Amino acid sequence: MSFAGPNFIIAIVVVMTVGWLINNWIRAKHGYPLEDEWGGKSALTDGDYPEAERKIMLLSNENETLNGKVGRLEERVAVLERIVTDKAGRLSEEIEKLR
Repeated sequence: MSFAGPNFIIAIVVVMTVGWLINNWIRAKHGYPLEDEWGGKSALTDGDYPEAERKIMLLSNENETLNGKVGRLEERVAVLERIVTDKAGRLSEEIEKLR
């Protein structure tokens, strides 16, 4: 291939354009701001991802549910700790009375 001909310059322009398109496609796919042809960035707005608000709501609901479960488990662990650390044997006496 001759580096002096116009085909080489056209090949460089095509490679650079394809690279720019692939770069923007990857950035858009992963949610990064897109780059315009002059190197500036165009930020995404909330309207670009309408499902984002729904995902936030679902995650918030799941978070509340999990916090409730953790609270109940903490209460149960506290009761188990009290049973295990009972030095005077008061709980074992109470259990024996119940039998």
